[in-house]
Amino acid sequence: MNQFPNKNYFTMPNEIFSLGLDASEIAVYAYLRCLESRSTYQCWPSYTTIGNAVGRAKNTVMRYVDALAEKGLICTEPTSVLMRSGIKKNGNLRYTLRPIREAIEIFHARQLSAVERAAERQQIQRKLSAMDLLPGA
Repeated sequence: MNQFPNKNYFTMPNEIFSLGLDASEIAVYAYLRCLESRSTYQCWPSYTTIGNAVGRAKNTVMRYVDALAEKGLICTEPTSVLMRSGIKKNGNLRYTLRPIREAIEIFHARQLSAVERAAERQQIQRKLSAMDLLPGA
């Protein structure tokens, strides 16, 4: 008997916990990871399906999906469906899970940028303080 049948488990990269995600973002990411095709890294569940799986409302799931995309963990693409009547309708989003390395690089670049902005603000504040101390200013 196979101890680990492929369809009953999935892997999560350890780095997911170093990206500052909240528990619901991790849950949505994990659910997408669970559904993804191992060859294409894609899946296309509806917001409602994701919400039912992670215990969140559709609108909340939409926010988490946007946050995951903004953080570089996933890409989303709209799809369409051709109805029997010949009418073309919007389908679910197609989710592509991106390599975790790319999300980590984005995360670190944003952290570095935030530190640089803080240092710049601090430097400007020191200059302004020094100007206030000058006689006649």
